[in-house]
Amino acid sequence: MHAAATHARSAALRTLLRSLGQIVLQPNAFTGACLLGAWLLDDPRLACAALMGAVAANISAILAGYREDDTRAGLHGFNGALAGLAAFNFIADNATAAAVAILAATATAWLLEPCSRMLRAGGLGFLSSPCLIVTWLWLPLVAANAQPAGVASTHALGATQWSRGLLAGFAQTGFASDALSGVLLLIGIAAASRRHALWALIGAGFASAAHLLLGATASSFDTGLLGFNGALTALALADCGVVAILGGVALSVVLQAVAACFGWPAMTAPFVVATWSVQWLERRPAHCTSSAEPAPCTDTVRAATAQVPARRTS
Repeated sequence: MHAAATHARSAALRTLLRSLGQIVLQPNAFTGACLLGAWLLDDPRLACAALMGAVAANISAILAGYREDDTRAGLHGFNGALAGLAAFNFIADNATAAAVAILAATATAWLLEPCSRMLRAGGLGFLSSPCLIVTWLWLPLVAANAQPAGVASTHALGATQWSRGLLAGFAQTGFASDALSGVLLLIGIAAASRRHALWALIGAGFASAAHLLLGATASSFDTGLLGFNGALTALALADCGVVAILGGVALSVVLQAVAACFGWPAMTAPFVVATWSVQWLERRPAHCTSSAEPAPCTDTVRAATAQVPARRTS
């Protein structure tokens, strides 16, 4: 009995950590532990938010009767973790943020099955769409606290600042915001896949450079706000080929820049739309050996992920 209870607790812990790892597309408990360490290093409030959301979403998925294998892989918990992070990012009061986090995480779990079923018909992964939908529903209530990064001219960056900004952009894939957290995330992703870690860095660097050329502020670069959508897109499309990866990252840059110009709280919508676009192109008959056969990158994107902007600085 004692051994069975120990095994059950260990399995539950691994499921929770995999839910966190899925935020950066890695169904890996060690990656999740690295994310947890990055949040604790950056702001323990973020760690509490992610754990709270992941637990609420996983419990809701179990009550809804979702596939146990998918729950164990972390696919039912990561949107809840991101919903919790969004709540604590945009709501200053801890009690209110906690209440919104639990409700939003539960809602993402209940939305997951209909969203997944509808998107699966088109050969698309659900990615962070449940988190985005739920967050956009309550975000107008605190819209004054959810302003996107501004656009302005920027000065030349030194090598040190560039390195720190690149790592910060990489860290933002896990909702952290500094270079040391980025190193932890890099280690976590590399432990699961060194190739994915490399592409995430390339995606963050490509997106950051493109945004700076478009006139984004150096302060936005320093906090990683310019690179995280590119990093996530590169992670999601890492098995689709170089052209697809770079094209997806470029599209995410354009979408994020347009959203910033109009003041829209895009969050990870640029990553989601860019990834969906490449998925759709990969599944067209001209790109597939058989119309019934999934595209080479479809299974990779199934381990969907998300992220929201940098946490409040006030």
